[in-house]
Amino acid sequence: MAYILIEHKGHVVQLTINRPEGLNALNREVLQELFDALDKLEGDLTIRALVITGAGERAFVAGADIGEMAELTPKEAQAFSRFGNSVMQKVAHFPVPVIAAVNGFALGGGFELALACDLRIASERARFAFPETGLGITPGFGGTQRLARLAGQMTAYDLILTGRRVKPDEALTLGIIGEITDAENLVARAWEIAELIAERAPVATREAKRAIREGLDLTLEEGLACEEVCFGRCFQTKDQEQAMSAFLNKKPIPPFKGE
Repeated sequence: MAYILIEHKGHVVQLTINRPEGLNALNREVLQELFDALDKLEGDLTIRALVITGAGERAFVAGADIGEMAELTPKEAQAFSRFGNSVMQKVAHFPVPVIAAVNGFALGGGFELALACDLRIASERARFAFPETGLGITPGFGGTQRLARLAGQMTAYDLILTGRRVKPDEALTLGIIGEITDAENLVARAWEIAELIAERAPVATREAKRAIREGLDLTLEEGLACEEVCFGRCFQTKDQEQAMSAFLNKKPIPPFKGE
């Protein structure tokens, strides 16, 4: 059974976590398949946007697999956390924008997977939580770090220390997600956003993502220097030359080719 389903249409790819009988929980096999799928796809220059969602109607990803974690030694637990973080970093560093379509429970590792994506939209069925402290552990796949950076230290303390569940309207207010849609249209809406991104200049999109991502860990001055490099790289492309020429000559901008 494939735990990661891959759908490729035009310049957009969708990855579906396919373990609905286990609410798409992240065991080692699922994590490895996700890592391998991302590793295979990241060199494909025809891809301009990526959508990640969960199979079934109940869960995006309901967390890491508790049954698999229960008997870990401290050393094994640290290694499992390191492995999970490597997968989340693979998502975060994927060269094109990644959109999480959160269709249900996004708990623990599922919340962390959503946080590793660049954009997040959710259906009204979505629920976000970090239940880990109620099981005697901390988040282990980047939750303590990404949530604090995204929504602030106070929100991270609140959600991680209490373990309370957050509905989509609160997640929107906190800046965790960018949009709420009905469940039936969630994936279609994610594809609509992905296709809007795919229409833009591919090199510019990749460089913009790079500048935003890398700048978060830099001082303002260092981030500005990073942005300058990314800006300069765009001027090596035919897409930039042709788009600006068309604009100045009041002609339609031709489709971008990623060159």
